[in-house]
Amino acid sequence: MPESSASGPEAATGVDATTLARVQRRTVAVLSAGQVLGGVAFGATISLGAVLAADVSGDDALSGFATAFVTLGTAAVAVPLATLARRRGRRIGLAIGMVIALLGVGVVVLGAAVRVFPLLIAGFALIGAGQAANLQSRFAAADLATDASRGRDLSVVVWATTIGAVLGPNLVGPGEAIGQALGMPPMTGAYVFTVVAQVLAIVLYLVLLRPDPLKLAQRVAGERASGAGAAIARDDRPRTALFAMIAIAGAHGVMVAVMAMTPVHLVHHGASLEVVGLTISLHIAGMYALSPVFGMLADRVGRVATVLVGQVLLVAAMLTASFGQDSNTAVTIALVLLGLGWSASTVAGSTLLTESSSEERRTVRQGRSDLAMSLVGGLGAIAAGGVLGAIGYGGLALVALVIVVAVAAAAPLARQR
Repeated sequence: MPESSASGPEAATGVDATTLARVQRRTVAVLSAGQVLGGVAFGATISLGAVLAADVSGDDALSGFATAFVTLGTAAVAVPLATLARRRGRRIGLAIGMVIALLGVGVVVLGAAVRVFPLLIAGFALIGAGQAANLQSRFAAADLATDASRGRDLSVVVWATTIGAVLGPNLVGPGEAIGQALGMPPMTGAYVFTVVAQVLAIVLYLVLLRPDPLKLAQRVAGERASGAGAAIARDDRPRTALFAMIAIAGAHGVMVAVMAMTPVHLVHHGASLEVVGLTISLHIAGMYALSPVFGMLADRVGRVATVLVGQVLLVAAMLTASFGQDSNTAVTIALVLLGLGWSASTVAGSTLLTESSSEERRTVRQGRSDLAMSLVGGLGAIAAGGVLGAIGYGGLALVALVIVVAVAAAAPLARQR
């Protein structure tokens, strides 16, 4: 059974269980649509980032700055957006994140037009706010969820990212044709799709995310505190929440570090760009496509147990990558396992973090978790290059394995009741 002992919503003063269930279904549908739009916007953006950075700077060594600054931007606004959501609700928090990202797209296009590298990079940092909003959408899906469906509801929103993540990068070609017709700077045409998707996401959140799930959850929590409300709010378990944050950040750091270096390793071993593209596509499918399976698993067998399933998958991925580093097939299998391990750990860890935090601390912890997740991922990507150069791809996988073992060893923290 799941680690939480509280039951789902019961009859509440002014907000009964039937109403909560109806609002939750609507909330998950709206958030899923927003994730599709956000994924299209982010996918189209990030696929051009490295190329634009190299072109404007004139130095291929600076191509990684685009992704790095998107990650830093995500980290910088994670806590402020969570704080804003607590004060003004999820709809305002998510919409503001998208508005900042929209501003960032304009700055990127301007930076490309005037060929000023610092301006271009500043734009990518602002775009990170959109990714922060995408990350916080999964927590919004859990605001009104019951213990029986929290993992599933959260995972459905994560799964919706699959559509945008696959579709976004494929809009680069059509976008370039549109950009040329509009007189945009070279290699920025796909940002037309980014702008359209983000505007639609902003309108979607502001118009359709009503009633606001976090505001309604706060109302129910207040009723429960007065003895009349449903059991959405719960006792605070800081050690359990800490383990959840460690599991999320650890899995993300391992995933980013190994994934970022895989194309370099494959190319150096003679793989074609088609093989590299297929490997990364299968990895992304592993990250998102089966997330509902892990959400349902977390609901049925428990959050911590599912996190540990994720660690087992990550161990299998690291060992396959290390001992099969000379085989393109083995590396592809390792990347699929890596995506699956990340998915199980992130879905179950995010669910556990939500339900182990009291209503007063929940949104702040969620913001801090996204901050830690982004920082660890950024540092992992930076450090991975040095490790790859020093001890090779197999050695990088074994170093990452140490992090996986450390996360699994921290599991006793989650036993707090």
